[in-house]
Amino acid sequence: MGKSKSQKKKTAVLDSDEDDNSSVSSTSTMRSDKMSVLGTEEVQINKDNLLDLALDALYEKRPAIREKALSSIIDTFNSSLQHEFVEKKCTTLLHQCVNSIKRGTSKEIALASHAIGLLALTVGYGDKAHEIFKESVTPISQALKSGSEPTKISSLLECLAVITFVGGNDTEETETSMQIMWQVVHPKLSSNVVATKPSAAVITAVVSAWSFLLTTVNGLKLNPKHWQESISYLSSLLDKDDRSVRIAVGEALALIFEIGSVEKFSREVKGSIDVSTPEGSKNREGFSHVQGLKGKIINKVRDLSAEAGGKGSAKKDLNSQRNLFRDILEFFEDGYSPENTVKIGGESLSTSSWYQMIQLNFLKRFLGGGFIKHMQENEFLQDVFDFTPKKKHLLDDEYRISSTDKRMYKSPNSVVSKARTQLLNKQRMLSEGRNAGHYAANAGDEDF
Repeated sequence: MGKSKSQKKKTAVLDSDEDDNSSVSSTSTMRSDKMSVLGTEEVQINKDNLLDLALDALYEKRPAIREKALSSIIDTFNSSLQHEFVEKKCTTLLHQCVNSIKRGTSKEIALASHAIGLLALTVGYGDKAHEIFKESVTPISQALKSGSEPTKISSLLECLAVITFVGGNDTEETETSMQIMWQVVHPKLSSNVVATKPSAAVITAVVSAWSFLLTTVNGLKLNPKHWQESISYLSSLLDKDDRSVRIAVGEALALIFEIGSVEKFSREVKGSIDVSTPEGSKNREGFSHVQGLKGKIINKVRDLSAEAGGKGSAKKDLNSQRNLFRDILEFFEDGYSPENTVKIGGESLSTSSWYQMIQLNFLKRFLGGGFIKHMQENEFLQDVFDFTPKKKHLLDDEYRISSTDKRMYKSPNSVVSKARTQLLNKQRMLSEGRNAGHYAANAGDEDF
């Protein structure tokens, strides 16, 4: 079937640039020019039109056009929260992005993955977020098994982490995503995957995304056998030459210790040991293995916290590694988690635990230049970090808020209000689980 005149016109707008990199800049320039002439309302209409154009362009056959359209969507979702557009066209945008993951080039897959992640963060916790998770997880898993281009793999992993973080309803769904990630670097867990050596960039992306999801799981409900295997593999990565790998692994191990999984596993095994039985002998070996791992990890952390710079080493990377592993060593030895503060529009967002720091740093990397905007206006992220922006931002939002946003956010019976209640209940449950793990860790320290 032929394209309508309106479709041809929309395609022409997105196909008018000379190269792939010019689409986002020309889009931004167009918005800037409009802003200097028109009022806020007209600028918003222009953004809506651009999103409609970009969404239509995702139906095009030429990959270059779809890539430009996805870049435009990402740029717009980063610069402002598109609640009205998402309320009307969330499912359509999701399906087109999923199609791009299934059939696109590596670049298109990377862009579509990022767009799906932004879509999930925009809709926030609730039924739509769970739909995004359910519709995307299988295509992402399949795409991770085809090809090894680092940018594509990293984007897929980040997307899987974000949609699970927002839309995963329970521990089982979260652990499923974590296992999908794990198989990228540890494929022996799957009989259908041919083992290939992952690059440092891919290892870093896997560990970062895996750790991000681990922050949402109650450690007391995890399978101890899976933990032991994970800790063994992670500890071996501390010997890698790449500092980005070491840093990501260091944060993951600190998080595991924070939620008490190592000590929990040791205590469970130790309490069930009966050396007169084969199973008891096996458990004793497992207990000794975990004890040895903990000692090796602490020794390696101590070495990395004082590593001297070598030939060709970047001073910034070396300092980042030293500072991180000093924090980890202090945590292992004294129990103090690092405290960090980020300034957002005049207000401070503070973290005082490894899980909070990992969540914040991951979302900062994912959102990039859109992080400040989202923290000021995205109520889902504000609830996650218990952050309240300055009053002037709230007043500005109240003044500009649309009727759709009022239905979504102000009504106590709205989907978002109900979802916020679910999120807070989930956070309380996880907090209780972490406290239990913390007490178990303290009780187990005397055995080491």
